[in-house]
Amino acid sequence: MGGLFGVVSTGDCINDLFYGTDYHSHLGTKRGGLALKNAEGYTRAIHNIENNYFRAKFESDLPTLHGNKGIGVISDYDAQPLIIGSHLGTFGIVTVGKINNIEELANNALNKKMHFSETSGGSINPTELVAMLISDKGSYEEGIRNAQESIKGSCSMLVLTENGIYAARDKLGRTPIVIGRKDGAYAAASETCALPNLGFEIDRYLGPGEIGFMTADGYEQKKKPEDRMQICSFLWVYYGYPASSYEQINVESVRYRCGRALAKNDNVAIDFASGIPDSGTGHAIGYAHTAGRGAVISKSAQRSRCEPR
Repeated sequence: MGGLFGVVSTGDCINDLFYGTDYHSHLGTKRGGLALKNAEGYTRAIHNIENNYFRAKFESDLPTLHGNKGIGVISDYDAQPLIIGSHLGTFGIVTVGKINNIEELANNALNKKMHFSETSGGSINPTELVAMLISDKGSYEEGIRNAQESIKGSCSMLVLTENGIYAARDKLGRTPIVIGRKDGAYAAASETCALPNLGFEIDRYLGPGEIGFMTADGYEQKKKPEDRMQICSFLWVYYGYPASSYEQINVESVRYRCGRALAKNDNVAIDFASGIPDSGTGHAIGYAHTAGRGAVISKSAQRSRCEPR
């Protein structure tokens, strides 16, 4: 899986970027990264987070990172963000998704005598491939459209430019992006729970294939959403943070209803219900509340959750 966060602000955005990215830590276990744009140029930090938490790995970098716009990512795959020099200008990029035709796209590029400098375990770095597809066109907007149309699978992305941040959801809407706003700042996130914790209000949910552009002053839609939606339902069942919502539907509420549905169609006598792992707690509570046959909820589940209203 993976999660992304980006922010554009009238002031220094490093605190919002740091904590906003950290709120996505449950979506990935291998690498985390931050990139910022300031008057001096682009700066970035990337760390392996397999043996320690995101915060512990990045706290020592904070004094050297500053800027009024930045992007962050939690990734299960490649090292990112990448900083790309192109005819469009220098830009930073983070991606979340799965490119099923990466070998085909890479071979097409190599046949044009193009090259790749980043590798992930000896393979093509998918984020660099997306950057190449963007740079192949005459503008950022055209390039992002090119990437969306060329990729089979899914790829949502944030593109950090001199003037602001492009936020683009994959063409089938499998991985979500939500836009938040507060005085003097706009943000894009995979998880809605990151926004209120940082003082942002939810402004909009990007639709499948939608492209938008954020500055500190506002959000501008660059491409309208497509009609077809194939969002990953596992976000509600397993990946998503309980307090988050996708398509305005709360994660924990879905898990609770799933547990209730299971109990309604189950004629087995149950003595005890426990959520394993943590994402199963909502399912367990919904099941126990509906079973009505003397089932009890584990003490740990009782402490960590309450029934959704």
